[in-house]
Amino acid sequence: VHLVESGGGSAQAGGSLYLSCAASKNVNYDYTMAWFRQAPGKEREGVAGIDIYGDTHYADSVKGRFTISRDNAKNTLFLQINSLKPEDSGMYYCAAEYGRVRVWDDYGGYENWGRGTQVTVSS
Repeated sequence: VHLVESGGGSAQAGGSLYLSCAASKNVNYDYTMAWFRQAPGKEREGVAGIDIYGDTHYADSVKGRFTISRDNAKNTLFLQINSLKPEDSGMYYCAAEYGRVRVWDDYGGYENWGRGTQVTVSS
């Protein structure tokens, strides 16, 4: 499945961004999907995931500020980011894997990746 992210950009701390990830095929709840981010010099980390049961998962650092959702009719995954912090800056990637993923934030568990969208937060 081909994934294309959009919605990144520059924002002030405390602001909001809304990221989208369009899938090239109908993913429904057959796919576990997730958002990862990677800052320069750091490892790629999972920030939010949604599994085949519709359950959502979040990294501790983003709980209460990020919301992941999916629109199956539009084959699109979303990430609402509120109360932005400078440490939220990085390249945000969408990932998808058919079926279950053992550990939602293990990037090795995902075969399908987008090219990313850049988020830059200034203080």
